[in-house]
Amino acid sequence: MFVLTIDQRGSRRDVDRVGSALDRLRDVPTVRPFMRTAGDELQGVLDDAGVVVDVALACVELGRWSVGIGIGTVETPLPRETRAGRGPAFESARVAVERAKHAPGRIAVAGSDAAAAAAENADIALALVASLVARRSPEGHEAVAHQRAGHSQAETARRLGISKQAVSQRLQTAGWSLEAAGRTLAERLLEDADT
Repeated sequence: MFVLTIDQRGSRRDVDRVGSALDRLRDVPTVRPFMRTAGDELQGVLDDAGVVVDVALACVELGRWSVGIGIGTVETPLPRETRAGRGPAFESARVAVERAKHAPGRIAVAGSDAAAAAAENADIALALVASLVARRSPEGHEAVAHQRAGHSQAETARRLGISKQAVSQRLQTAGWSLEAAGRTLAERLLEDADT
């Protein structure tokens, strides 16, 4: 099981962004939905490694969040309220989010005893992908968003009003192919850690 604890960075000097984040995460498939846990934090319980990667990197892309991913068991039955959940995955998510506040890309993964080594590998893979995403230009984010939506480079060029060659250059500079490979690797490593 995966528990994501997501903390708003610099919340004392910024507006509360938890409400808008919860709106964006409303349709994410979860075991227990994302909800505010305390002040500027939100938390959700997930069972799909691909969705975990998507949510974590979307938060990195927004640039205002530290993301902790905890891997392990949870006490069952899970309570209705996510914030009332307990177990090693919740404890690992707390450790991870504290580490994420100072980590490259502001993302970290931690696992309970049985998952610790595999979680460390997932942590490294996600840190690398998160660093790539965090450094991307607005134009790069825009081109990558179209690729993620399934558009061809020709379609992306038409939608952005630029040449196909310009789209190709933006994607190359943005590291799109590296991100796609890194996402796949991170997902596999998270799945390994969750077995």
